[in-house]
Parts: sequence; structure tokens; C-alpha cells
Amino acid sequence: MTKVEQIARWCQGEWLAVADKDAALTELCIDSRNIEDPATTLFIALRSPMRDGHGFIADAWQRGVRNFLISHPIDTLPQDSNVILVKDTLAALQQVAAAHRKQFHIPVIGITGSNGKTIVKEWLAALLSEDRSIVRSPRSYNSQIGVPLSVWLMAPEHQLAIFEAGISQPGEMEKLERIIHPDIGIFTNIGEAHSEGFLNTRQKINEKLILFRHVKQLVYCSDQVQLHECIVQYTHALRGNDSSSGIQLFTWSRRQAADLQVTHTHSTNGKTTIQALYDGSEIQVTIPFTDEASVENAIHCWCTLLLLSVPQNDIRERMMGLQPISMRMEIKHGINDSTLINDTYNSDLTSLQLALNYLGQQRQHSYHTVIMSDILQPGKRDLDLYDEVAEYMSRRNVQRFIGIGPALYKNKASFRKYKQLRSIFFRSTEHFLKNFHMLSFDKEAILLKGARAFTFEKISVLLEQKVHQTVMSIDLSALRHNLDVYRSLLRPGVRTMAMVKAFAYGSGSYEIANLLQYAGIDYLAVAYTDEGVALRRAGIKVPIMVMSPDATSFDRMIAWKLEPELYNFRSFDAFTAIAATLQVSQYPVHIKLDTGMHRLGFNAADMDALAERIAAQPGIKVASIFSHLAASDDAAQDDFTRQQAAAFDTMSGKLVQHLPYTPIRHLCNTAGIARHTSLQYDMVRLGLGLYGIDSSASLQGRLRQVSTLRTSIAQVRHVPAGDSIGYGHHTIAPRDMRIATICIGYADGYPRSLGNGKAHVIINGRPAPTVGSICMDMCMTDITDIPGVAEGDEAIVFGQDLAVTQLASWAGTIPYEIMTGISQRVKRVYTNGE
Repeated sequence: MTKVEQIARWCQGEWLAVADKDAALTELCIDSRNIEDPATTLFIALRSPMRDGHGFIADAWQRGVRNFLISHPIDTLPQDSNVILVKDTLAALQQVAAAHRKQFHIPVIGITGSNGKTIVKEWLAALLSEDRSIVRSPRSYNSQIGVPLSVWLMAPEHQLAIFEAGISQPGEMEKLERIIHPDIGIFTNIGEAHSEGFLNTRQKINEKLILFRHVKQLVYCSDQVQLHECIVQYTHALRGNDSSSGIQLFTWSRRQAADLQVTHTHSTNGKTTIQALYDGSEIQVTIPFTDEASVENAIHCWCTLLLLSVPQNDIRERMMGLQPISMRMEIKHGINDSTLINDTYNSDLTSLQLALNYLGQQRQHSYHTVIMSDILQPGKRDLDLYDEVAEYMSRRNVQRFIGIGPALYKNKASFRKYKQLRSIFFRSTEHFLKNFHMLSFDKEAILLKGARAFTFEKISVLLEQKVHQTVMSIDLSALRHNLDVYRSLLRPGVRTMAMVKAFAYGSGSYEIANLLQYAGIDYLAVAYTDEGVALRRAGIKVPIMVMSPDATSFDRMIAWKLEPELYNFRSFDAFTAIAATLQVSQYPVHIKLDTGMHRLGFNAADMDALAERIAAQPGIKVASIFSHLAASDDAAQDDFTRQQAAAFDTMSGKLVQHLPYTPIRHLCNTAGIARHTSLQYDMVRLGLGLYGIDSSASLQGRLRQVSTLRTSIAQVRHVPAGDSIGYGHHTIAPRDMRIATICIGYADGYPRSLGNGKAHVIINGRPAPTVGSICMDMCMTDITDIPGVAEGDEAIVFGQDLAVTQLASWAGTIPYEIMTGISQRVKRVYTNGE
């Protein structure tokens, strides 16, 4: 174990307080909410434009942490603690990880590139785990923070390490190379992802190549011309005049001679056979995928296995067993009002900790269940392993644990010693399925965590709520990313209110609100009282403003601690009367001003009378004064926006003069945050930008798509030229056509105006135009020129490759209408890659 004294020496820190320099550390923590074992945790107070970790030192201390790394003195040092001061806590974290890495002399694989890093890492871990105990980056931990946290996981029992590294600007890879210091390198490919910080593609390649300056071997595809040229130049520069030293290049190619020369690929029935020449012999593998990205990722893995001298027979067998890798935990609606967290693409202690962290965030359910398989992790005694797992469950307040597999069944005693943990065990997945009817799942959060070999997808089918086969998936990590983009634009101290009205713009109220609450949002806003009550019932504690309160529900608002928007004297008088009846005092309300939009709000002429009424009402306290910008996204309307701001200053100023306290003021909506930074006041309101859409277009390149709407093909049919298609006998096939009928219609929120070729969906990566009228539950698409389409295949309605803004443009409307119009019968699935 590493001692605190060692940490201080590695990062050249200054001791501010000493309790026990010999205290052993096993965990590095940067988030006080995710502390596993406080006694052996070092809390590192990182600073960022959005948040200062020093503000959470007291919280970490309350949770039992007694070891701290800080970058500036604090008013009150935590008692009985070790406190180390450094200039920069991020730099210190990286120094600690680099020093930790030097203690190990096992092969380390470093992976970089524009795409495929995480897939290649996970596949390599799966392909090599039968022979070696492997440590790897959790999920896509490849950043300046993620890499050191990944490398810290290296332990004496590991025999191989696999880490990925990603950068967004020059200078970053040099820091990551010192931490990872790989022996074998893999450069997956080069593309446009994260290109904003670089002058051109060559600069980006050369920056990424810094990761490999000390590797012995480097795997890449020599068909990528710029990449190949840069690598050759880079290796020559490293070699200098010594021809006997340098990096051994292991290339693969479809076009020219290479270490692995791919001669033929053939795809059929969901599989691809790849034939190649290697070391003078013909070899081949078959993988259970047909898409080009998976083929490329698999070939990178194949090269690495050859480099590691894995026997050909083992390679063929293992490659055929590759599985799709879900990059994110899926959150689905389960049976009997449960929430199902499906995280079954891997099974190890690190990913288990991440999954348990996420389970702990599901506050809408007080009862938490974990269904877990044996952990297939060589190098650790079963008894020690499952003692550790059982301790995790107890520490995370899991109420029920269901263990599946012979090792868990054998080690029941590890769990039974925790009396508050109800534990049930099954020898196999089949044993569980046979006894499923004897178990009850009701209004609880269920984490499904299993190794691929245990086929937990069979369990997932039983636990999922059976709903419409059209699905909208919401990427919660993308939403968090977008929140951080907008937070980075705020002046210090400016708070954030997030709009979750209209079912969170169609994305699902509780799931979005829960993530925002966890991310530290200051306020939420809903349209109606019922929306706010539903969030409170689900465990949302953050302040909630109701923007369109009904006077008949004011008593319910007070009962559920919801804060009303008051926009005229009628609403003001109605609420203050209810407040008096219920004998509440200083209840928070929000005063809406009309500064020119003319929708809702008090007028300028109302200010004096309003100030008098507020002063005469001890039952209320003005939490905020706000107005709404009508055209903040339009540069041509900036003069009008300035007029609105001036009116807001004058009107709100009159009210503030009459108050014995200073309420929050807010004016900026999403577009205003980026375009009118001087109008941020005390708080901003963030709406559609959270979901990856910037109506001003100034930030669109930095935002990530949050929602993907997909459906399936119900039927494929041939339609002869001259036959009609769809309702009305209006659409006549101009040629012999192949038509795919997909399971989405206007009852699902797909606008009827998009029929007759005005829009397309994506099938097998290609556009399939609509044909005929959009029906209530179905629509027809033209797949005549798309080969290999089969019934049951997926159709993307909007997503990464077909933006919802494009759909809105085709429909002659705005993205808000498309997103909020997606029917409640469409299943929502939530993914989280954090």
C-alpha cells in the first residue's frame, strides 16, 4: 500500500497538518459523493472553471476522509487529518500516478486515435483475460484526470495494463505519456473528432504520437496516408543515427504489403470473415459483426494478439466470441415501476464501483437490488475477492444482493455476515431463470451487473417493462457535457436554473432532473404543479420553480415545497391569500416582469404598487426577479435585446430598492448565455442547449447530441412499378421498389408532413426516404438502393448522423416541437458513460 508520506514526496507537497504520515492509501477521490473506503482515501481538491473541490473538503471529512491534497490554504484545516499543500492539484495527481506507474514492470498497452479507443481496449481485455490478470481504463477514462485515476488502479496482482489516452489540444499528450509510459502502442485512426484545438490533421497526429515515444512496438493501419507518413517521420526522428534502436512498427493494410496484409473480407448472416497474409502464411478470423468500424477495431486487436504471440487457434476462437460493447450503462423502465440499470458488458471490481455509484444516485427508489454474476478476474483469491464485493454492497446500503455463478454460490458466507443485506444465490443464470417467478421486483432500483459468459441479457428481457418497440435513447453523459459547456461561459458566482418542463423536452423528467441535481444545479423549472410534485415524489430535493402555476394548486405547491412564478396581481393576491390561510412565512416566490415579449409578466407601471404589496405580505419572500428575452439568438435583434435588458434593470431596480434583502435576478435563456454574457446577472436559465441544440449556432460545435430516436423494420416487401403505396392511392411506384415499413407514425410524434419523400431515416448507414403518407403507427421507406436490409433491422429517425434540427427543418417547425412531441408510448432508455 502507498503511504501518505510517499504521496507528499511524489508531488513535492508541503505539510500543513500531520495526523499520521504512515497512513495507508488505496483510493484517490476527486468527488466527495463517491467515497468507498474513507479511511484509505486521499481527497484531491481539483479546481475547474465550474467548481472548486476545496469547497467540498468539509463534506469529505464528514464522510470519514482524513487525508487531503489541496492547492491553496483554507480557513479551517480539517481536524485529525493529513493535509498536503501543492501548487496545482491536477499536476500533483498526475505526478502521483506517474510515480505509481514506475513501481510496476508489466507490459502496458497505450491506445490513442480519433475513434475506437474504448472498443479496442475493451475487446483486448476480453480477448486476453483468459490468460492474464488485466487492469484497464474504466469506461472511457482517457483525459488529463481520467488517465491518472486509471493508472492508479495498477496493483501487484495485475499482469497486463491497457490504457487509452485522448487529447483536445497541444501539450496534453506529453503529460499522459509520462503517466502511462506504454510498452506497446495502438493508433486506431485519425478523424475530425476534437480537432478544434489543432492547426491541422498533421499537428493532431504528431501530438498523439508523443504517447509512443518510448514504446517498443506500434500497431496501426498504413492505409491511412497522413497517419503513415507522420509515423514514419516520427520513428526516424526518434531513431536518429542509431539504426538498431527505435520503435518496431506492426502495420496492417488492405492495399499494400504489411505485417498483416488483409486480402479479403466477406460479410454474411451478421458475421465477417477476414483473410490475411502474416509471416508468409494465410490466416483468417471470423467476427460476429459486419459494420466497417467493428471490422477495423477487430483488426487492430488481431494485430496486437499476433504481436503478443497468442496461438492462432486461440485467436480464432476468441475473436468469434467478441460481443458488442455498450459504452454506457443503460437505464430503463423496469417491471412494476422499477428502474433497471443494465451494465453487463464487463465484470470487474473497478466497473462494479462505478455502477454502484450510479445505483446510489437513484433516489426515486428507497430499495436497491444488485443482481451480479461471478467476477471473471484472474489473480485474486475468490474468498478475498467476494469479501471485498460484499463490503462494497454493505457500504453502499444495498438492501438485496442476488449472486449468480458457482464462485458466488460457494462464497455465500462473505455476504451473509452483513445482516442488513438480504442475499440470495443461484448456481447459474439458468437456475435463476427457472426460479424467477419466486422473486418479486416492485418499485425498486435494480443493478444488473454480469460478465458476458453469464448471458444476463436473458434476465434483462424479464425485468424490462414491455413497451413500444420504438425507442428514444438519452445519453446522460452528453447532457452533463453540455451543462459543463454552458457553465464554462458563466462569470464566477452566476447560478444555473435548468428547464425540465414538458417532460424535460421529451427526454424524461426524473432521470434528467436527477442527473442535474447530482451535477449541482441551483434550480429546476417546470411548467405546471403536477410536474413538480412528480419530481418531489421521486426524491428531487433541489429548489423547483413552477412557471405556469394554477391558482387552484397553490396549496399543493406549498405542501410539496414548490416555488411559484407570480406574473400579475391576480396570481399574486391568490397565492398570498393561500399563504396566509396556511400560516406560512417568508415563502419563496418568483416575480416575472414583462420587458417586451408580452406573454406573461408585470408591467413597468405596476412596479410601485407591486413593491408595496410585497412589503405588506410577510407570508412571502421574493426568491428571484426575472424576465424573458424574446430574440437573444438573433444578431439582427440585438438592439431589441438591449432594450429588454434596460427595461429589466429599471423595473427590477425599483423592486429591489423596496426590499430589505437582495433577490436573485435572471434574464438570459440558453442563447443569451453565449451571446449576451453581460446579461448573466445572478443566474441564467438553460433549456434546449442542455439537449445539444444551440439556436444561435455559436456553440453547436461544442455540444453533443443527447437523444437518438430509433425504431425497427416490421416488413420488407417488393412493390412493382405502377403500384400505389400507402393511404389515398396517391403515391405510385415509379420503378420496381423495395419498401421497408418501419414502426413509427404520427401517434409517436413523427410529423405527418414528413411523408412522400420530404424526409428520410437512416438504415444500414444510408438514407431511406419516406414513401407515401405517414400513418398513425407506421410509415414506409424506400430501401431499393440499400443492400442487405432485413426485417428487424434498425432505422434511425434522428440522432448523431441525422440531427433533430434537420428533421425540424423538413417539417417546417422548430426542434422544441419535434422533441416535446415524441409520444409517451415511445420507450425511453437512458445511457450514462461517466
